Formats: sequence, C-alpha cells, structure tokens
Amino acid sequence: MTDRIAIRGARVFDGHQLSEPRTVVIADGVIGTDPTGAEVVEADGRVLLPGLIDAHIHLHDQFTVQKLCSYGVTTALDMGTFPPQRLATLRGAPGPIDGRSGGTTDVRSAGTTGARSTATTDVRSAGTPAIGPDGLHSRIPTMPADAVVTRPDQAESFVMARLAEGSDYLKIIADPGEGGPDQQTVIALATAAHAHGMRVVVHAVSQEAVIMALDADADVITHVPLGMALDQQVVARLAAADCTVIPTLTMMEGIAGAVGQPAGFAASRLSVTLLHQAGVRVLAGTDTNQTPGVPFQPAPGASLHHELELLVDAGLTPADALQAATHLAAQTFGLTDRGTIKPGLRADLILLDDNPLTNIRATRSIHRIWTAGTEHPPPTQIHTAH
Repeated sequence: MTDRIAIRGARVFDGHQLSEPRTVVIADGVIGTDPTGAEVVEADGRVLLPGLIDAHIHLHDQFTVQKLCSYGVTTALDMGTFPPQRLATLRGAPGPIDGRSGGTTDVRSAGTTGARSTATTDVRSAGTPAIGPDGLHSRIPTMPADAVVTRPDQAESFVMARLAEGSDYLKIIADPGEGGPDQQTVIALATAAHAHGMRVVVHAVSQEAVIMALDADADVITHVPLGMALDQQVVARLAAADCTVIPTLTMMEGIAGAVGQPAGFAASRLSVTLLHQAGVRVLAGTDTNQTPGVPFQPAPGASLHHELELLVDAGLTPADALQAATHLAAQTFGLTDRGTIKPGLRADLILLDDNPLTNIRATRSIHRIWTAGTEHPPPTQIHTAH
C-alpha cells in the first residue's frame, strides 16, 4: 500500500468552473505533482472539490467530528466550546478511519496555518465566548463564570485567558438591550483581541447588534436577523468595512420554524441577497450544536449541504456557494494551507458523482473523501450510533 494516490480523470473545481479531466496527486497528506508509483483512483470524469469548511459549529463530542468528516466537512470553525477541559478532551481523540490509513483527530485551537497530517476533520475554536451577565447565553448551564465580561477594563485579561487556552479567534456575544456586554466593552474586547493578532467574530441576531459589531471593527459577524431584513445603509457599512458575514441560514430557518414564525425566515434570506448584491463576503456556516436550551440543532455535516442550497436560493450562484465553503472561508480565517486544489496545500478533497455547478444539491453525491490525505467513508458507510 502506497501513501501516494493519483486521482485520474477528475474535473477539478477551481473556484469558478470545472477543469477538463486531469490527474490530482496526493502525497504525504498534501497535493503533489508526481504520480510515479501512486495508487490510481479512477475518477471517470467525476467532480473533485476542495474539502468543505463549516464556518460556524459547536463541538459536542467525537460523534460531531465524525459526522462532519463523513459529509466532506474537512475543516470546521468552532464558535464556542467550553469549559476549556472539554475542548482539550476532544483534542487528539481517535477519528473514524476506513482501514486504508490511520491517525487521530486533530481538534485543535492553537495556530492558524501549516499543513499537518490528520485522520479527520480539523477543528479550530474560539473556546469560551465573551458574554454579558444577563443575556440568553448566561443561562446555558455549562457556560463558565469567566465568560462574563461587564466592563472595558476586563477585556485585556479576558483575551489573555483565551490565548492561554489556545483560542484561534475571539467570539463576542452582542445582545444590546438583552443583557449582553455594552458597546464600550465590546469595543475594548475587539481592540484587545486585534492587538494580540486575533480575529474578532461577533454573534449578532439583530440589526442593533450588527451596528454594535461594526462600531467595534469586528472582522466577522455571524447570523442575520429573523423577521426584519438588514437596512441598505447597514449593508453598505458592512461592504465598506470589508466585514465578513456568516448568516447561518440553516439555523435561522430552523429557529423560525421552532418558534412558530416560519415567515420570519424570509427576511433572513433577503438579508443574504442584499449582502451578496453589495459585495459583502458571505461564508457558509450552520451553527451545528447540541447545546441545552437552544431551540434548533442542525445536524453536523449534513446541514452544511443544506446551507449551500439556502445560499443559492438567496441569490448566490452554485460557484459562489462553493467558494463560501472553501477558499473564502479559508482566506477569511487565515488558513492559507487549504481551500483550493493546488500543489503544496492540504489534500482535503471530495470526489462527487454529480456536478454541483449544475445543481448545488450534487454536493450530497459524495463518492470518496480525503482529509489531509487520509481517506474516509462517505455518509452511507458510517454506522456509529449517537
């Protein structure tokens, strides 16, 4: 058995279109160029995508990581797992393999670049988010006491604590008028994070929260409001600030249904349409979670494929949606070793039976999956009980 694989006759997605059938080599966990001595995988004209990136998940247990991997989500960006000991327990836990090669899960939150051989989905994390004393997040039973930030002068110590725990980026819960941190505290947190080279992600489920995030110079805003689309002026500010949005349409659709207001989701979809038309960078994220008290819990892995469909329904082209789950997500979070299929990058790959540029639902037609060169069974071959 060789560790060199040549995927022959694949039509490769380059971010815009498919190539003519060609050969892609996997060597030592990265994309190579020399097929000499490689085990040949005949693609027979199938479509080869970079591994998908879910830009908003919450870890629960090893099952979460296993399911993400089985659906071709080779990188996942965790937006809050706590306490730190829980994340540490998941880090390095064994991942699912298909007998072709071994290894362990790389669930880490330290570092942002560099190819590293893993057996399954690579997870980066915000660790513990910054919350206010009285918001909904403060009522989550497992939320650590040190998540609460009430004053600007606490921002530096909060950021230093997250860095010590290995967080890759800072997550702030903006809940104006709902018990979240006040504007000056959000600004102080973002300023401290930026001073230490951290990206700042702000949870914002209202237009007021989006404005709060913009005023704090946030890098990424996650979610869009339910029931009311973003104003054109706010959309223009997001575009001018080069702020990225992870709308989590899957989550917003699920919450709208769970609270008996399905019509409210139309506004969320319209916000994404407006953001895309204005040139705001939109990423694919689902808010996959199993957090007690949360009204909707998207399924890990499968929900990202639904998210891509919702993004297309909101006006993105299939190519735009695929970029939102590959290159753009990697670029936004500084993951320079993945997101496209080029020599020297991680061999995170999905081979599809059908063409997602014709029908975005074709991302579900998974034939084979590799994460950093390790092959995994697609969803129908996973037989692990939850």
